[in-house]
Amino acid sequence: MTMNATIPGALRAATPVMPAAADPVAAFIASRQFDRPTLVVSRDRVIAQYDALIAGLGEARVHYAVKANPAPEIIRALVERGARFDAASRGEIELCLAQGATGADISFGNTIKKPADIAYAHAHGITLFAADSEAEIDKLAAHAPGARVYLRVIVENSEADWPLSRKFGCARSAVLPLMSYARERGVEVVGLSFHVGSQTRNPASWNPVLDQIAALWDAGRAAGFDLNVLNLGGGFPATYEDEVMGAESYAAAVMEAVIQRFGAVPYIMAEPGRGLVAEAGHIVAEVLLVSRKSADDLHRWVYLDIGMFSGLAETMGEAIRYRIETPHDGGETGACILAGPSCDSADILYEQRPVMLPLALACGNRVVIRHCGAYTSSYSSVGFNGFPPLDVVVI
Repeated sequence: MTMNATIPGALRAATPVMPAAADPVAAFIASRQFDRPTLVVSRDRVIAQYDALIAGLGEARVHYAVKANPAPEIIRALVERGARFDAASRGEIELCLAQGATGADISFGNTIKKPADIAYAHAHGITLFAADSEAEIDKLAAHAPGARVYLRVIVENSEADWPLSRKFGCARSAVLPLMSYARERGVEVVGLSFHVGSQTRNPASWNPVLDQIAALWDAGRAAGFDLNVLNLGGGFPATYEDEVMGAESYAAAVMEAVIQRFGAVPYIMAEPGRGLVAEAGHIVAEVLLVSRKSADDLHRWVYLDIGMFSGLAETMGEAIRYRIETPHDGGETGACILAGPSCDSADILYEQRPVMLPLALACGNRVVIRHCGAYTSSYSSVGFNGFPPLDVVVI
């Protein structure tokens, strides 16, 4: 592909990661017409990624983060493969149960739960819950007697593309007091949980976080708590603008670091979402307008029929940089600001680092946004401005 190299830091339209013949989603999209933005996901690619993660994780169990992509076909395929699930809500629990999972397969990983939802989960056989406060432990004591609880801990890590360090978790200084409080309330604390941050591209970035958790783990066991569950959370990356390590090698590197610090843990769980489903899906969309704001504007504005509020919420802050393919790839390119269709000034996808797209790009052209299997359909459930939610096709 011919690139215009005069715009430093610009995101460049990229050639496919694999030829269409080896990419069933690309082949499916190429053979069909679409009336509106559509996410196409390959069930086989999801299963292949699951198998790769399992191979690297060894004895650890995958609890798929349902929020990443809740398509029933994906949940059922993972159930059939022996996966377990991390649910954030009663709705996700109901979805997993409807697709054949049992309560024993599901952990209720949100630390902010309605009492009625805790009771529902407990009544349907879920015994593993997350907590990060005394108030949440009180709710579990009242509505899920006999529950097994892992405490989520805030960790310090600035190397993730999408940090997750403030809303969930307790401070490290609060961990032992919470364990003691839970014991007083008759709630069994069985382990610890953390999240290195979504899209942590280098497995070495886990090391300082694992050091923090290992110190707490050792302190808890020394204080007489029978810790036997280590929840590694998510963070497993996907290829977007830049290539990342293969899933099996990445997971194996993380597990090696875990074993070095924790030794034999009876139950290790991992909660991949993005790293499991992102690369299995592409979005097909359409160019609505290509324009400039003035005659001397250095950038074209390219407006798509999908935007921040219809599936591409992870472009917020330009944290996730998707690859974009057009029918004019191979021609001369220029810098573009990429935006969505809604009447909201926040609906701009890439402006800080413009996108390099072909100069021939025009209204009506189809574009394919690659590796959109995670956090797109689940973000587009509301028809903001009357634009419909993202269509989803699982092949």
